[in-house]
Formats: sequence, C-alpha cells, structure tokens
Amino acid sequence: MANSYGHTVKAFDEDLTQLRGLVAEMGGRAENAISGSIEALVRRDLEGAAGIVQEDRRIDEINAEIERHVVRLIALRAPLADDLREVLAALKIGGLIERMGDYAKNIAKRVPLIAEAANVEPLSILPPMASVVSNMVHDALDAFAARDPVTAQQVCETDRTVDDFYDSMFRALLTHMMENPTTITSATHLLFVAKNLERIGDHATNVAEMVYFAATGEQLGERPRGADALAATQR
Repeated sequence: MANSYGHTVKAFDEDLTQLRGLVAEMGGRAENAISGSIEALVRRDLEGAAGIVQEDRRIDEINAEIERHVVRLIALRAPLADDLREVLAALKIGGLIERMGDYAKNIAKRVPLIAEAANVEPLSILPPMASVVSNMVHDALDAFAARDPVTAQQVCETDRTVDDFYDSMFRALLTHMMENPTTITSATHLLFVAKNLERIGDHATNVAEMVYFAATGEQLGERPRGADALAATQR
C-alpha cells in the first residue's frame, strides 16, 4: 500500500513538473514574441515580423497541450487544496499567455503597415515600454515556478508604470498628429501598438494575481484604475 501511494505521489509530481515546463516554454515564447515584435517595428524588419506571426501557432499549440494535460491530471490524480489551485492556475495562465501572444502577433502584423514610423518621434517610447512589459511577463512566470507571492505582488504594482507609459505615448502621438497631419495613419498604428503592450501588461498582472492566489489561497485586492488610481496615489 505504501509503495502504491509513493508511486502515485511520484507520478503526480512528474505530471506537475511537466505542466510547469509547458507553462515556462509557452511564456518564454511569448516573451520573445513581445520583444521581437517591437524590435522588428523599430528596425522595419518585415521578415522578422512575419516570423513572429508564424511563431504564434506554436504558442497556441502549447496552450492546447496545457489544457489537455490539466484535464488528464485532474481526472487521474484528483489534486486537492494547494495542488489543485496550482493546476487550475496553470490552466488560467495558459489562456492569458495565449492572449499575450496574440497581442504580440498583432504588433508584428502592423510592421508592414507603418510606412513612416521612423519619422514619428514618439516611437522612441515603445522600446522601454516593451522592456517593462516583458520583464513583468518574465517575473510573473518566475513567480509561478517558485510559488512566490511576493514577486507576484510586485508584478501587479508594476502595472501602473505600463499605464503611465501608455498615457505618455497617447499624449505624444496626439500632439504629433496635430503637428504633422501626414503621419496620422502611421501614428494611429503606433497607438494601437502601445495599446497592445498595455493589454499585455494587464494580462501579466492577471497571471501574477493567479500566482498569488495559488500560493496563498487569498485574492489580491482589486487594482484601482482611472480616477480611483489617481485618488489612491494622493492619499
């Protein structure tokens, strides 16, 4: 009986390790897609952008693998408490990473459409914004692997920085379009790029919230937004 129990525990640990590996691989690919799409935009690298669009298929495939793995793991191992929270968090996180990959793909798709991006000065805001977002994704996934609620909470706090970047980009592009009407099309595409990055930051924060819940069994407080966020900073 003890041998059977030991075998079951070992099998569950192996399944959980495999699940974590799939999440890590998927997250790594999404990170590369985020940074790569911005690099392709800045360098006007059409071939690199096309590669990112194609790579998104693999991210989708891994998400499907995660879903199948979670269903199998729950059916065969019947995890409880902390283990169940981690398994369900992995399922949710897979879906969030898949959306991040879609946003990175959308950025890459805009690269051929931004003919005059090199002449749009606010373009310089995007690389540092993308760097912060990529770091959020990386840290959120590290927190999941380590079951680290402290790092997860720090990721959530960083989301405000991404929102500030987006607000700066919006104002800069609006001013640029008013002063240079011929660049309105390119500037509008850049605004959508910035919005995609902002949404990736939101999803990275959602991942961190799932990690926090999986590790502690408690929900993080809802993040203040808009006027509420401004009021919170003034308290």
